[in-house]
Amino acid sequence: MIHRILIFAGTVVLIVGLYIWLVYIPKTGEITTIKSELGRLEREVRIARVRAKNLKRLEADLVNAQGDLKVALRLLPTTSEIPSLLKNITKLGNDSNLEFLLFSPEKQVSKEFYVEIPVSIEVMGSYHDVAKFFDKVGKLDRIVNVVNVSMIPIKERGTTLKTSCKATTYRFKEGEKAESVHKKKK
Repeated sequence: MIHRILIFAGTVVLIVGLYIWLVYIPKTGEITTIKSELGRLEREVRIARVRAKNLKRLEADLVNAQGDLKVALRLLPTTSEIPSLLKNITKLGNDSNLEFLLFSPEKQVSKEFYVEIPVSIEVMGSYHDVAKFFDKVGKLDRIVNVVNVSMIPIKERGTTLKTSCKATTYRFKEGEKAESVHKKKK
């Protein structure tokens, strides 16, 4: 009878050992792999949820930025408008009773998104006339900055001034650089 019990116990131990060796140990490895994969996927889902949450804000920011760009583009002259803008500045000076001594467009300066178009200006007239001219230029519907203003009296104790300055207008950079920047943002 002991012999039978030993054979039965040995058979049970053999079956349990085979089960552990052939089923339990391989499944434990699979379970560990699946748990680590599950953890990784849960992290990805959390990141995706955060990104989805920010997406609406980013889309709203994009719409606002596009609106700002449209406004800025309306204020910047196009390439074809530059000559008429420069003529308009000259006309404003003449309307302000100024005599132009120099009106010299300089080399354009290329920036990342726009091009600066500087113009050296020298005029002769009274302080009041120069101030009227600068005021009119400031009220143009296009952006024109007047910098480096220098006023020197023509005669000692005279009211006529020789005024030199640099007027700079801008235009949106068209072409491959602007397009490449636009494509990078998409």
